[in-house]
Amino acid sequence: MRIVVVGGTGLIGSQVVALLRDRGHEAVAASPSTGVDTLTGEGLAQALTGADVVVDVPNSPSFDPEPALDFFTRSERNLTGAEKEAGVRHHVVLSIVGVDQVPDYGYYRAKVAQEEAVRNSGVPYSIVRATQFFEFVAPVMDMTTEGAEVRLPSLRLRPMASADVAAALADAALGEPSYGIRDIAGPEVERLDRLGEITLAAKPDGRSVVTDETAGPFAGMPDGALIGDDTAHLASTRYEDWLKRS
Repeated sequence: MRIVVVGGTGLIGSQVVALLRDRGHEAVAASPSTGVDTLTGEGLAQALTGADVVVDVPNSPSFDPEPALDFFTRSERNLTGAEKEAGVRHHVVLSIVGVDQVPDYGYYRAKVAQEEAVRNSGVPYSIVRATQFFEFVAPVMDMTTEGAEVRLPSLRLRPMASADVAAALADAALGEPSYGIRDIAGPEVERLDRLGEITLAAKPDGRSVVTDETAGPFAGMPDGALIGDDTAHLASTRYEDWLKRS
């Protein structure tokens, strides 16, 4: 199959492209750096010519509510419109576990709007919702560092390796449209402050973790919203094992 990965040069997209190529498919990375801009529509018609499937994984350059909402809704209108013209038969989009349970968080509202745009597009679709990536733990710790203290809330997460997210997306792209949502998550539930402690135990740098429920981008999130339920498909990679390899 010819599969276009929009956002195909990023963390998730580049891994999806590699996995699909390894399985013998023609996987094309589409992003502004390759001349494809979903916000303006530039390059979409050419990129989607002959495409069977689109994997939709670009991220908004801003986490602020209004720019994120504009990015996701405008991008989906342009992308799915071009898909219909090209006869694409399956649209696979990456979203976030629990995204519809935190209406006060503007970026998550924007992702909900993205999902709705995909559902209403008329293109057969599958929505894959993932928990937070292991790769995000260190940047969140850096954001909340004050001196030698990393201030993190005790919010429970079930994070997963980006490689496992990419594998799930590749599997979805090679399957039939589900017209629904599949939740994927890591194997273990951990508190965010505990993840910080595990990180610093593996890679000491002189900092220590202080539990602070008001710190960082996850402050105020309802506990339990981001871990998924019993229907979530659990990946096998543990955070400690991933840290040793990374």
